[in-house]
Amino acid sequence: QVQLEESGGGLVQAGGSLRLSCVASGPTLSTYGVYDVGWFRQAPGKEREFVAYITWNHARTYYADSAKGRFAIDRDNAQHTVWLEMNSLRPEDTAVYLCAVRRAYAQRYPDGSQYQDRSLYAYWGQGTAVTVSS
Repeated sequence: QVQLEESGGGLVQAGGSLRLSCVASGPTLSTYGVYDVGWFRQAPGKEREFVAYITWNHARTYYADSAKGRFAIDRDNAQHTVWLEMNSLRPEDTAVYLCAVRRAYAQRYPDGSQYQDRSLYAYWGQGTAVTVSS
């Protein structure tokens, strides 16, 4: 089991910024090996949606169209921490943001969309709430 803990959420006005953190820990973390990390979000009554993704070695990052140009994902493997920097926040960004991990190279889709598939992620954090006011 890998434990993930998100933090950094809160209330922010439209146009503001937040920096979310996701810290991985647990007794099996070392044996889990290298892992990719995705950020997802879910608003009440809405489907969980992909936000951003980063491979274990920073080789690739992916962003949802809604996040491109506004959000940035980064990580520090020594700290087992992944950040999601969110800028120019909009009310529609309001959601619970969750980080999730999957083992690197575990599954790939022909169209390269595997990073968007939440079913491929083995572990999830509890989420941190982000509220963007108008």
